[in-house]
Amino acid sequence: MFQWMRSISSRFGGLDSTNPQHQSFMRQLQKDVKAEQPLQKSLSSLNVTVLDLETSGFNADAGDKILSMGAIKIKHNRLIRDDAFYTLVQEPEAVSPEVSEVTGLTAEELEADGQSISEALEQFYQFAQADILVAHHASHERKFLQKYTYRTMGTNLQHRLLDTSFVFSIAAPDFEFRSLDDCCNYYDIPIKGRHNALGDAIMAAELWTRSIQTVQELGYETLQDVYAHLSHRRR
Repeated sequence: MFQWMRSISSRFGGLDSTNPQHQSFMRQLQKDVKAEQPLQKSLSSLNVTVLDLETSGFNADAGDKILSMGAIKIKHNRLIRDDAFYTLVQEPEAVSPEVSEVTGLTAEELEADGQSISEALEQFYQFAQADILVAHHASHERKFLQKYTYRTMGTNLQHRLLDTSFVFSIAAPDFEFRSLDDCCNYYDIPIKGRHNALGDAIMAAELWTRSIQTVQELGYETLQDVYAHLSHRRR
């Protein structure tokens, strides 16, 4: 289903961290991210990149690897299905039988079709630009992005990275379950391509857009409104 997406990242020339022009791109990107003032923007006007990482385990600090990356754009709270990113990472030795069974990834395809982690991350940041990043259970993506961005680029993760539950918890305050499947079922979002990085990113993006629509109907207009509500609720 996602075979054609494996070549989509070829439209982005890989950055070379030793190349002055590419270093300049990363510095400018960091400035653009810092210059963004999203808190006062309407929720529907935010530029969002929703991502998902398939990894060899859950502990980046213990040496677990990123195996694939998928992402898709949301503009004006509309999923842009033809603006997507997907790549495999060349970490064949990190694919255990258990991971292969869950994700469908094999050591052979990562060896044949994967990029280095530095190339994958550099192309991902070219795709995301200064967008707000969103993921389901975003702490997982945050830990891996933080570690490997610093390891490959020598810079910290600068992007704002939000969890889908950030707005879903307001949209469905009495809903007790928080797995991606459960949240998608709440909105009758079709579950397709599960545990594929792009498939999961698309489902998380649909969950985000539906949740944003709901919280707007409840009267929340900006990210600051959402932050204020969540802060008050935790007191």
